[in-house]
Amino acid sequence: MLKYDHAYFMRLALKEAQVAMDAKEVPVGAVIVCRERIIARAHNLTGTLNDPTAHAEMQAFTSATANIGGKYLQDCTLYVTLEPCVMCAGAAYWTRIGMVIWGADDPDRGFMRLKKNILHPKTKFKGGVLKEECARILKEFFEKKRT
Repeated sequence: MLKYDHAYFMRLALKEAQVAMDAKEVPVGAVIVCRERIIARAHNLTGTLNDPTAHAEMQAFTSATANIGGKYLQDCTLYVTLEPCVMCAGAAYWTRIGMVIWGADDPDRGFMRLKKNILHPKTKFKGGVLKEECARILKEFFEKKRT
């Protein structure tokens, strides 16, 4: 029996998204959990690092694999506030992560727009966890940016 549910960990990913927003980064946050233990926390750093690949998920994968001392995350779950893009889903494939859980859907850039699962065949996935809260922080960020 799990002590924590998906919403609990997504709230932690939302805290990371808030850190990104405070730094004027696109507010996407990620947390990687292994056996109910957080092994990585990350947020978008594309502007800070001037690196278009510095998405929250990519930062989390780097941190998590360093934490466990190996490149495979099959016993882990990625919680991310926005549906992963194709690049991040591809990186998830290579980590063999056990599960990917996201909040807000990204119909324009998310990997599901391909109408094909590009995650590792053993990776489970689920979208829509705290969907409204995850979408709200992104909407707020882009509204402020336009004004």
